[in-house]
Amino acid sequence: MSDYNPDEATARQDLCRFLSACYYEPAPEFAEEKLFDSIVIAAERLHPDLAAGARQLREAFEAQDIQTLLVDYTRLFLGPIDALAKPYGASWLPAAAPVEDNPPPAVLELYSEGGFDIDDAFQELPDHVAVELEFLYLLSFTQNQARQAGDSDALAASEQLQQRFLDEHLGAWIGPFSAAVQAGAETPFYQVLAMLTERFVRMQSGVLTTH
Repeated sequence: MSDYNPDEATARQDLCRFLSACYYEPAPEFAEEKLFDSIVIAAERLHPDLAAGARQLREAFEAQDIQTLLVDYTRLFLGPIDALAKPYGASWLPAAAPVEDNPPPAVLELYSEGGFDIDDAFQELPDHVAVELEFLYLLSFTQNQARQAGDSDALAASEQLQQRFLDEHLGAWIGPFSAAVQAGAETPFYQVLAMLTERFVRMQSGVLTTH
């Protein structure tokens, strides 16, 4: 654990949570709560490429009005007829399940192993990109807690579960999803968001494999 950097560890878990928020409907609260300043701060602690993307994301949000972003959000993720970039893992995994069977039981099993509960009031499917990023946040948080406590068994279990989740779920479908968002988006904001999300998820997987 000699290479453990608590500031970087906190930044990784925070960036999971902040990126997750970006996949909900755009709203004035994004600016009011300084979401993109927080993304930049976290990204700057991790990697210059992430920091550059985070600054581009902030600039893209500031340059666009909320209504235009909402129209693009709807086209990409909601429809009206068919979403250009469905934000669900089951839509992109090789053995994609029909929507009515979403999500695959395997992702629910991983949620259960990680102690991840979804609020009953939540209206989206459990393998929505925002939810999977929230789960990645929880796994990162648990990993960091285990490191700080010096609990090698809990740390190994946490990292193993996180690697399985990235290999079998989020990391397996973030690439084609990101490509679809970048191809279909009419605003730079969603193009940059997709690029930044994929880059971060790939980086997170790489960090685990080097430990």
